[in-house]
Amino acid sequence: MTLALTQSDFRAHIKKYLDQVNDDDEVVYVARSNSRSVAVLSQDKLYWMEKALQAKEDSLDYAVARDQLIQRHVLPDDPIVESNDDYWGQFK
Repeated sequence: MTLALTQSDFRAHIKKYLDQVNDDDEVVYVARSNSRSVAVLSQDKLYWMEKALQAKEDSLDYAVARDQLIQRHVLPDDPIVESNDDYWGQFK
């Protein structure tokens, strides 16, 4: 679940929100008074996002980063593929 907060609320309850970012892998959006906003996310989530963006799409690094992002609900899970003759025939 993503949280959207005011800067005042974030400041008043910073420990609570930072714990949610780290413990529950939440993303917190903070609206600032100057009509700008910031996002607070865990270092792990940012690391895997950067890894996925920097890796070649068909590499092992990309596959691992993509799997980590799926586990963190950043990316949707892969659809289930029916295992029939047409599916296996593509590998011949």
